[in-house]
Amino acid sequence: MNLDLKSKPHTLISIALFGIFLTACSGRAAKSNGSDNVLTKVNIADSTQVHAKPADNKTILARREVPVLCYHQIRNNIASDSKRAHDDIISPDKFKDHIKMLADSGYHSILPPQLFNYLVYGAKLPQKPIMITFDDTDEDQFTTGAATLKKYGFKGVYFIMTVSIGRKGRINYMTKAQIKQLSDEGNTIASHTYDHKNFAQFNDDDWTKQIDEPTKKLEEITGKKVEYFAFPYGVFKSSALHKLKEHGFKAAFILSTARDENFPLFTVRRIIDPGRYTARNLYYSINKSFNKTKS
Repeated sequence: MNLDLKSKPHTLISIALFGIFLTACSGRAAKSNGSDNVLTKVNIADSTQVHAKPADNKTILARREVPVLCYHQIRNNIASDSKRAHDDIISPDKFKDHIKMLADSGYHSILPPQLFNYLVYGAKLPQKPIMITFDDTDEDQFTTGAATLKKYGFKGVYFIMTVSIGRKGRINYMTKAQIKQLSDEGNTIASHTYDHKNFAQFNDDDWTKQIDEPTKKLEEITGKKVEYFAFPYGVFKSSALHKLKEHGFKAAFILSTARDENFPLFTVRRIIDPGRYTARNLYYSINKSFNKTKS
């Protein structure tokens, strides 16, 4: 269709206004990623972006669980260690054997943002994904843990208890510089409260002391947002889970208990890799614990 632009200036104005309207709408759609019902642009594959609607809880629970491992202290046992403590201690040699087994078995480490996009938007993951996490800030997680992961091209998630940063004693803890280095090298730094207070016993003041202040401190150290959390002792209280989202978290991690059907993103399961396990024991435990499509 030919238009006489000189005789119809109102047509030009209409076309211009329509173009501005489309641009504005497009911009709003691209930025709208905070609503539970809005279409959000996410990476479904390495080179592809699509607009996807967040999954509901039933869909998230139905997705195949990704294995998530939990480590604490990487050291040799000493005489004063309690029998219970042995579950949280793994010798450096065994830890190295276990990580080598994961690499030799074809596992690929993933980080919380990848898991979140998989659970919420169906984003693709590498073959045989696994997440490797560390609780409590122990320095051996940096000296032995991170060094071993790096050897095999793995990344880890470090849940930091901020009261311990830089402390020295019978157990040494990571410094700010070490935490910053882990973050700079592509690992995820996440929250594990201020001083390991049981989440089920939180009072109103604890949301500042145990949640907001540690988040602020870790963000000052790393220069990055802190959006993931691990419950001390793996213990949670269902009635308070909604507050984690209100305080800026996208997901939270428990231990081996069942997920909460109303808050599956805030009760992501992990299993501890006990120091008594051989590499073969760990392999079987992973497959037994995470070979189901539903919790």
